[in-house]
Amino acid sequence: MDDKVFDRIEEVDLKKKMEDSYIDYAMSVIASRALPDVRDGLKPVQRRILYSMIELNNGPDKPHRKCARIVGDTMGKYHPHGDSSIYGALVTMAQDWNMRYTLVDGHGNFGSVDGDGAAAMRYTEARLSKISMEMVRDMNKDTVDFVPNFDDTEKEPTVLPARIPNLLINGASGIAVGMATNIPTHNLREVVGAVVKIINNQIEEDRETTLDEIMQIIKGPDFPTGAEILGVRGIEDAYRTGRGKIRVRAITNIETLPNGKSQIIVTELPYMVNKARLIEKIAELVRDKKIDGITGINDHSNREGMRIVIDLRRDANANVILNQLYKHTQLQDTFGVIMLALVDNQPKILNLLDMLKYYIQHQEEVVTRRTQYDLNKAQERAHILEGLLKALDIIDEVIHTIRASANTAEAKANLISRFGFTDPQAQAIVDMRLRTLTGLEREKLQAEYDELQAKIIEYKKILSDRKLLLGVIRDEISEIAEKYGDDRRTRIGYDVYDISTEDLIPQENTVITMSRLGYIKRMSPDNFHSQNRGGKGIKGMQTLDNDYIEDLFMTMSHDYLMFFTNMGRAYTLKAYEIPEAGRTARGTAIVNLLQLLPDEKITAVIAISEFREDQYIFMATKKGIVKKTPVPAFRHMRKTGLAAITLNNGDDLIEVKYTDGTQDVILATRDGMSIRFNEKDVRPTGRGSMGVRGIALRNGDEVVAMQIRQQGEYLLFVTENGIGKRTLFDDFRIQTRGGVGIKAINLRENTGKLIGMKAVNSEDEIMLITKGGIIIRTPVKGISVLKRSATGVKIMDVMDSVAGIAKVVGEDDEDPESGEIPDESQTAEDEDDYKSEEFADGNSGEPASGEVSDRKANESASGELSDANADEHASGEISEDNREE
Repeated sequence: MDDKVFDRIEEVDLKKKMEDSYIDYAMSVIASRALPDVRDGLKPVQRRILYSMIELNNGPDKPHRKCARIVGDTMGKYHPHGDSSIYGALVTMAQDWNMRYTLVDGHGNFGSVDGDGAAAMRYTEARLSKISMEMVRDMNKDTVDFVPNFDDTEKEPTVLPARIPNLLINGASGIAVGMATNIPTHNLREVVGAVVKIINNQIEEDRETTLDEIMQIIKGPDFPTGAEILGVRGIEDAYRTGRGKIRVRAITNIETLPNGKSQIIVTELPYMVNKARLIEKIAELVRDKKIDGITGINDHSNREGMRIVIDLRRDANANVILNQLYKHTQLQDTFGVIMLALVDNQPKILNLLDMLKYYIQHQEEVVTRRTQYDLNKAQERAHILEGLLKALDIIDEVIHTIRASANTAEAKANLISRFGFTDPQAQAIVDMRLRTLTGLEREKLQAEYDELQAKIIEYKKILSDRKLLLGVIRDEISEIAEKYGDDRRTRIGYDVYDISTEDLIPQENTVITMSRLGYIKRMSPDNFHSQNRGGKGIKGMQTLDNDYIEDLFMTMSHDYLMFFTNMGRAYTLKAYEIPEAGRTARGTAIVNLLQLLPDEKITAVIAISEFREDQYIFMATKKGIVKKTPVPAFRHMRKTGLAAITLNNGDDLIEVKYTDGTQDVILATRDGMSIRFNEKDVRPTGRGSMGVRGIALRNGDEVVAMQIRQQGEYLLFVTENGIGKRTLFDDFRIQTRGGVGIKAINLRENTGKLIGMKAVNSEDEIMLITKGGIIIRTPVKGISVLKRSATGVKIMDVMDSVAGIAKVVGEDDEDPESGEIPDESQTAEDEDDYKSEEFADGNSGEPASGEVSDRKANESASGELSDANADEHASGEISEDNREE
C-alpha cells in the first residue's frame, strides 16, 4: 500500500468530534430551519418560498402556478432540502385555519381543519396573497442584504422588508434542538395600534412606551379559528416574560328542541384542534361510558362555518355534559406560549414589547435604506436633467459639436471638454431625441427637475431626523392596517380561578336584563335615556316569538348575582360574568351560564356584595309562602346550585330580597290585594325549610311582588295596560302575616291585572318593559301620589301589555338621543295635566282621580280580616315537622 495513504490518516478524539458535529447540527437547525427571525417572522424555508414566487412573477394579480413549479424553483435555487418539507411549508401558509393572515393564495385541495392532507403538489396551484406583497414591498430598493445561495449561483435575501409585523400577526411554531417556539397569532389592527403607540410616544413625548400601555391595546392572541380565551393571567405571563399558558375554550351553545331534548352546538374550536379527532374522542368517551347522556354526534360544518351538533337525552343535564367534555376533550385546550425568535441570528426569549421594538428597529433600517436609495436615484436623475436643460440653452453649439465629431465616444469627449458636462450628462445628451428640442418637452424637463429637487429635500430631511423617519413608518403601517385589518375573532372570557381578571374589571354600574325564555345580558346604563311619562320608549331588545323581557335591574359589576329558580334552587354568578351585549341584542341563554336542571327556569334574581352574618335572604312564593334564611347559608355555592326553599306542588318562588332582619315587608297580589308585616314575624330557618304563610289568597289569586320598607317612601303599582300610581308606603298599616290583607289598587276592566309593585322615592326613575320588548324610562316624580283605593294614571302608551317594571336609582336625567321614538303625546309635568289623565268612573260619581271616599276605603270593605283572624298563626303557618329537611 502506498505510504502516502497512511500520511493522510489523522487520529481524532471521537468524543470531541461528536460533540462538535452535534453542536454544528444543532446550530444549523436553530438558525437555519426551525426558528423564525424576529424581524420578518419567517423561517428560512418560508422566506425562500416567498422570494422564489416573487422571482417567478407569481403575484396576486397573476394567474396561479403549479405548486410543483414553485417547489422546484425553491429547492433548485435556494433550499437544497426535500421537496416535501418545502411543499408542507407552502401549504401551511395557504391554510386560513393555521395562519391568521395567509401569505399564499392556494387553488385546489389544501387540506382541511379535520386534518386532511393537501393534494399532491402536481395537482395544486398557488400565488402570493395580497397581504404577502407587503412582506416583499420595496425589496428592489436595497432595503435588505442579499447573500449567495448554497452553490453561489444565485442571490437570496437574508430577511424580507416585512412591512407588516408578521411574527405577531401570524405567529410561529417550531421545534429546534434543545428549544422550541410557539408564538400565537394576533389581530393586525391591534398590533399596528401598539406600533403606532410606541412611535407616537417617541415623536410627541420623547419617551419609551411601557408594557402596560401596550397590553391596553393588544388584548390577547387572536386565533384564526376564533374560540374564547379564559382569563388574562396566561396572557399577562406570556406578554411579560415570554412564556405562559393560555386556556382556550370552544364556542358552544345549548339549544332546546320543541320535543324537550337539548343539543350542544359547537361553532368554533380552539386553535390547532383537529375536528375529526375531537369527534372521534367524544364518541370514544360515550362508548366507554365515561360520559353519559349523549345520543348522537353530527358534523354539519360547511363553507358557511363550523357546526358540530351533540344530541342529548331528554333527562340529561346539558351543562354537566358540557363541563365533562371540557375536561376530557380538546373542547378546552391549553396553548403554551414560548415567544422565542432569532435576534441577530441568536435564539432569544422575548416579551411583547421586545418584539415590537425589534420590529420597529427593522422598519427603521428598511425605510432608511429605501429613502437613501430613492435619494440617490433622485440625485442621479436630477444631475442628468441639469445637463439636458443646460444643453437646451446652448443647443446650436451642442449640435455643431456632435456633428463635428467622428463617433459617439469622440462626441462625448468633446462635450465634456468644451462645455464641462459630466460623463452621465454627456451620454444623456448624445442619446437625446430631437423631440426634446420642442418647447413643451423643455417645460416637462423643467417640471420634472423641480419635482425631483423637492423630493431630494424631503428625503434628506427624513434621513436627518429620526422622528420624521418614524412618522413615515407610522403612516405607512397605518395604511396597511386600514387596508387589510379586520375585527377580532377570539374573544377574551372570564376565568373564575383568575384573580387578575377581576382586578382588571372596573367597579361600575351595570344593567342586567333577562327575558322570559331565559336570555340574559349585561349593558351600560347609558343605553337608556330619560323620557317623560306617556312616551313610547325605545327599542330595548330583539325578542323571539312569545318572548319578552322579564327581569331588568341595576347592580355593580363585582356584585354577586344570586339566581333563584321555580324549583327553589339558588345559583351564583358575578355580574361581570354575564356577557355584555348591545341594547337590541338578544343576549346569552342562561342555560349556557348556569347548570340548570331539566324544566328549571329562573324566577328571581338578587344582587349582593358580600355574605354578612347579620343579613338575610327573604323569599316569597306565588302561593303566599314567605321564608327568611341567613345569607351565609349561601356562601359556599356549588356550580350545580343549592336548595334555597322547599316548595309545595304547584308553587313557584317569585321574589327574593336582601334584608337586615328588621324590615317591614309588603306582598301584593294579581287581584290588587296587599299585606304589610314585619319580617321579625318570620323566624330564620335553614335553606331546606318550607317557610310560613305570608298572605291568605282568594281563589285564582297569586302573589306578584314583594317589597321592603327601606326600598322607598312610596309604593308604585303598575297594571298590564300601563296604568300606575304612587301610594305612600305608610298608608298600608302593619298587620300580622297570614291574613287576606287590604286593597292596594282599584282594578278595572280597562286597567288589567296588577303586574308589579316597586318601593320608590321621588328622585328615582323607573323602567317599564312590554312583552314586545319596548322599554321606557321615566321619573317617578311624574306619577301622581294617590290613595290605596285609587286606580292611577297612564304611565306608558302600551301597544300589547306591560311585562314588568324595574327601578333605576341615582341616575341623572338625560336628554333623548338618537334611537328614541319621538313622542307627540308628552305633556307638561304639572298637576293639572296629571289629573286630566287619571281614570274617572262615570257611574259612581267619584272624583276624576279615581279615588274612593274614606267610607268606601275602610278596612272591612276592602277585604281586610279582623284582628282576631289575622293573629291566628295556625291558619297559615306550616307545621314544625315540615319546616326543615
